[in-house]
Amino acid sequence: MSRLFGDIRQIGIVVRDIEKAMAHWADVCGIGPWFYVDKLPVTTFRYRGQVVDDFHISVALANSGGTQLELIEQRCDGPSMYRDFLAAGHEGMQHWSSWPEDYDDRLRQALDSGYEIGQQGESPRGRFVYLFDEGHPGTVIEMAELTPERRTIFAAIAAASVDWDGTEPIRRTWPSA
Repeated sequence: MSRLFGDIRQIGIVVRDIEKAMAHWADVCGIGPWFYVDKLPVTTFRYRGQVVDDFHISVALANSGGTQLELIEQRCDGPSMYRDFLAAGHEGMQHWSSWPEDYDDRLRQALDSGYEIGQQGESPRGRFVYLFDEGHPGTVIEMAELTPERRTIFAAIAAASVDWDGTEPIRRTWPSA
């Protein structure tokens, strides 16, 4: 557990082809089912403080035990830390995430500790922020506000992974809150 951010709850994986990535994780690694959405409903998105209009990412979520895996493919040309990651020649784990209920307090502590906001946004399920600390390149930390909606959706995704038998590896709707 991080004293500053809380438990690591999710590993974020930035990919160039989310369909191939879901198939790999399900078929090769046996992890699933994947809950996929073509366009995550992001109502506000800022990269380094600048508003990015019509931000479009596809996201797939699955659990392996108590850890959620998130696959992310950016489908727009807007600036983001995902695009920076890919432009640097990377593909794979880009961030880890905590889901604090005391989001505002944790964010304030992180900023007071020297972290800076790289990108942040809002969705119908709550706020999220990606932090970076230039003193340690390659480490991106996300915090996603643990709202009741997120808690319900994430619990349903985790429950679906328990004793998953390999059927319906990709589910094109998320559990509802």
